[in-house]
Amino acid sequence: MIPVGLVGAGTRAAEVYAPALETCPEVDFVAVWARSAEPVRRLAERHGAVPCPRFEDLLERCSAVVFAVPPPVQVDYATSAMRHGCAVLLEKPIGGDVSGAEQLTSVALREKVPTTVALAWRHTEDVRRFLATDAPDVDPVGGVGRVLSGTPDGGASAPPWRRARGVLRTYAADLLDLLEAALGPVVGMHAHGDPRTWVGMSLDHSVGRFSEASLYGGRPPGTDVAVVEISGPRGTAGVEALAGLGPSAYQRMVAEFAGVVADGRPHGLGIEHGLHLQRLVESAETDLVLHG
Repeated sequence: MIPVGLVGAGTRAAEVYAPALETCPEVDFVAVWARSAEPVRRLAERHGAVPCPRFEDLLERCSAVVFAVPPPVQVDYATSAMRHGCAVLLEKPIGGDVSGAEQLTSVALREKVPTTVALAWRHTEDVRRFLATDAPDVDPVGGVGRVLSGTPDGGASAPPWRRARGVLRTYAADLLDLLEAALGPVVGMHAHGDPRTWVGMSLDHSVGRFSEASLYGGRPPGTDVAVVEISGPRGTAGVEALAGLGPSAYQRMVAEFAGVVADGRPHGLGIEHGLHLQRLVESAETDLVLHG
């Protein structure tokens, strides 16, 4: 088993990562560290891990580290972890801005450590089936993606840095990633709208395909919805990406990360892909500022 530590003790660490780490048979959840000692103690005790008084103590116990901290903080601590030789599972966005994300990516490439970005939609059963079977059967030439959310800022449990950036920062990376997985890499984009209510994006994909993506944050409170639909000469296929999110998807994400660590192989959802997605999201944000 891979000895893994968790950095962070907030809501996402407690509700998503700690349960997945404890129940994933491929990993040994050995340690927790965060800057506040009491939440660390409670979280570690609940899951049978060691509460570490210092970040350096966690690194000494682990060969891989999972992060659940704000992006600027993640850059600093993930840099130290990778220089220590640890593999990393990173939250998105991977940095506080593109510059920080680029610096972190440079460290990962220089240190040659395994990396994975937490794109949880990819690990639901419905999305995996859609990408493996439905999309190839359609031979798509284009598609649409839409998110309808009643919590444009990520909800009350979302961290302040995410609440400040609206629906685009909450969901765009996952939506763009899924559209790319179905239609090919995005090489051109135009965005318009308001990041706190409705955002539309016209996307050009590298293989001569096209898509439209929209994110709406003004839906009446209830269950959020994220749908991708693709069409081609052999028909249409679609998937709803949020319904399958839950413990099994998060455990699969952790298990796949453990496989990357064990094999030492590059991963399609690694840090370079995370940097690419962050550039796309920040390009859309720039479009909204300049053109609305």
